[in-house]
Amino acid sequence: MTDRRELMNDPEEVQRMAFEGQAASLWTTMPGIIESVDLDAQTVDVQITIRGSVQDETGATTQTNMPLCVDVPICWPRAGGFAITFPIKPGDECLLHFGARCIDGWWQSGGIQAPLEDRMHDLSDAFATFAPTSQPKKLVNVQSDGMELRNDARTVFMTFKDDGIYITGNIFHTGNNTQTGNYTLNGNYTHNTGTMYSLGRKIDGAHTHQSTAPGTPTSIPNA
Repeated sequence: MTDRRELMNDPEEVQRMAFEGQAASLWTTMPGIIESVDLDAQTVDVQITIRGSVQDETGATTQTNMPLCVDVPICWPRAGGFAITFPIKPGDECLLHFGARCIDGWWQSGGIQAPLEDRMHDLSDAFATFAPTSQPKKLVNVQSDGMELRNDARTVFMTFKDDGIYITGNIFHTGNNTQTGNYTLNGNYTHNTGTMYSLGRKIDGAHTHQSTAPGTPTSIPNA
């Protein structure tokens, strides 16, 4: 059978081959694995996890790792003066998004910039978001009745449900605490510094009570 690629006067085949050639160099999104992290620059070096194909002069095809994507900007969830950050580590999985144009000028200076090169959908213009996961690294014990902030093992988590917020794990608090509503504590509570008030009365290291001798049925903290 004749290979259609040998029919150089076949317009349909010529167009198909041209389209495949263009598509092969157009990068959109790819999964990747973090190789290194620079939290000062907020960039990562990422290995794409899908191998590429290389064809030699005989037509034989071999699979090879794609080149490392370096200095990839990290996409934090961020807006309005607030951000959520993650302790990104080598071995974490991510999703790479490839820009339609060169991002170097914007990344270096911010604002609206002219592209420094004419490249399009290039491996050099990736952004890293977190985190699609492969089956070996999927989360365990995902809850279906609320939103959670959690560690992978779900030994520490904060769950937001329709009826309130549930916290599991130690809480280390710095700063003032203003609470409206009920508070139930299961476990120890240690208050080291600062002043605690109850109903407008101070409770601290100098806290004393009035005598509870007969005729004085209540115990009231000194102001």
